[in-house]
Amino acid sequence: MKKLLIIALVLISIRGIAQKVGEVVPEINLNNLNGEPVSLSSLKGKVVLLDFWASWCGPCRAANKELVKVYKKYKAKGLEIYSVSVDGQEAKWRSAVKAQKITWIQVNDPGDWDSPTARNWGIDALPTTFLIDKKGVLRHYNLEGKQLTKTIEKLIAE
Repeated sequence: MKKLLIIALVLISIRGIAQKVGEVVPEINLNNLNGEPVSLSSLKGKVVLLDFWASWCGPCRAANKELVKVYKKYKAKGLEIYSVSVDGQEAKWRSAVKAQKITWIQVNDPGDWDSPTARNWGIDALPTTFLIDKKGVLRHYNLEGKQLTKTIEKLIAE
C-alpha cells in the first residue's frame, strides 16, 4: 500500500511537466522589464534555472527569497536565472520584482494559467523550476535547498 501511495504521489507531481529530462528545451522568447525580447537560447553556455512564477503566488514569493541567495552565490560562476511570470497585470509583476530586489532575467507572459508559455511547458503549479545545463538540455526540475545548490555546482563544473 505504501508503495502505491508513493507511486501515485510521484505521478501527480510530474503529470503536468511537458518537457522531458535529457531533451533540449524548447525556445522561450519574451519581453523583459525593459520591453526587450530575451530568448532562453541566448543563455546557452550557462547553467540556467528556468523559473515559472506569479506575483499573486505566495509560495513563489517565498521561493524568490531563496533564489536571491542562490543567484548571488552562483551568478559569477556561470548560473543564470530566467524567470517567466504569468502575471496578467504587468504592474503587479513589476512591483513584485522591485519589492523582492530580483536582479536576474525577468520576462512576462500574461495570461496566468492560459499563457502560451505555461501551456507549452505543462505548468500546472507555481512555482515550477527547471534546471538546464550549458548545452540547453533539461537535467532536473523542482529542486530545492541543498539538492538544488549541489546540482548547480555539479552542472557548473561540467
